[in-house]
Amino acid sequence: MKKHRVVIVGGGFGGVKAALELAGDDRFSVTLITTSPDFTYYPSLYHTALGGRRAGSIIPLSDFFEGKGLTVIVDPAETVDRKAKTITTKSGEKAPYDSAIFALGVITNYFGIPGLEEFSFGIKSDKEIKEFKKHLHTQLINEMKPDLNYVVVGGGPTGIELAGALPGYLKHIMKLHGIRGRAVHVDLVEANPRLLPRLPRDAGRVIKRRLRHLGVKVYTNARVEGASADALTVSGKPIQSHTVIWTAGVTNHPFFTANGFTIAKNGKVAVDIYQRTEPDMYVIGDNANTPYSGMAQTAVEDAKQVAANLRRVVTGRPLKEYKVHEPWSVIPVGHRWAAAMRGGFRTYGLLGAFLRRASDFVAFHDYQPFIEAGHQWAQQFGQEESCDHCRRQFAGDELKTPW
Repeated sequence: MKKHRVVIVGGGFGGVKAALELAGDDRFSVTLITTSPDFTYYPSLYHTALGGRRAGSIIPLSDFFEGKGLTVIVDPAETVDRKAKTITTKSGEKAPYDSAIFALGVITNYFGIPGLEEFSFGIKSDKEIKEFKKHLHTQLINEMKPDLNYVVVGGGPTGIELAGALPGYLKHIMKLHGIRGRAVHVDLVEANPRLLPRLPRDAGRVIKRRLRHLGVKVYTNARVEGASADALTVSGKPIQSHTVIWTAGVTNHPFFTANGFTIAKNGKVAVDIYQRTEPDMYVIGDNANTPYSGMAQTAVEDAKQVAANLRRVVTGRPLKEYKVHEPWSVIPVGHRWAAAMRGGFRTYGLLGAFLRRASDFVAFHDYQPFIEAGHQWAQQFGQEESCDHCRRQFAGDELKTPW
């Protein structure tokens, strides 16, 4: 029997889950096109950026796909030919499909703010994290004192997680570098009137109090207007800093506009009740104009539903309509404290931190068997530094990170 050819574009939460759902089913031939040989576990990137193990957030795709019988092409997808039903990569390789799933994720958006791309750091990739960590340590080594201000821009989950953990981490590495008695100033800047504008107002208030308790100065209704090597201009006033971390803006992947997809008013791809944007073409995760798009759990659920519908396609059964699943929001803010919410449920503090640890294990178990998921989950603990001085200080130390 001729196999149904499925090409999946994107190696993030949705793309990898869709590939795993269909791989091993003899009715399908599965090809995954991705820009990296690694899977990035985004919820842990802030932790990796602050001395956590790289393996906690950067996982080789081979760990998931070994023995699964699918093809992985590590090369950016550039064009889709709807008539020939092929997707062509940057190097010219063509992947023919009967059904295509697009899950490319989002890219950083600097909103045209002068100097921001040049003079700010990011933590959305392994490369960005290495540059950020190198900067933190090099600045301390060169000046033997902390920066005047460490400024995190963006009051969403990533910005809050980073800002909450940053004071503790800075104090820790300052101690390792022999710098004592110096105050650390961490600022969190958000353009909206409140933190977490997509989540309930009361959660934003509680988290704001927690950040202030940790020594983080929170600015809301604060618009970033420009950046230089020495300062960030916010609402007309400069904040002196050599360490600005941009977590605020993302936009849909340019692949979709470049290839003539129908774009909704919010910039995401318009999809029907089956997550199709066109016949035999599905869009999932961050790219799709669906409720809760932008959440990792949503991408996983999208992948499951599209994979289930493709199994119906090959057996001639009718498709099932998309079912919305409200995800949990669990946001750690400093050591052993997190805000957890879903619907009308809220919890803060140690129980929230426990739920975050539990949700990480569940997330890994979405991609790996129980034992392997447990090993991967354990990578969330412990330290790993690229700084030679810090490595010597903590050679062989397996203690949990306290920030």
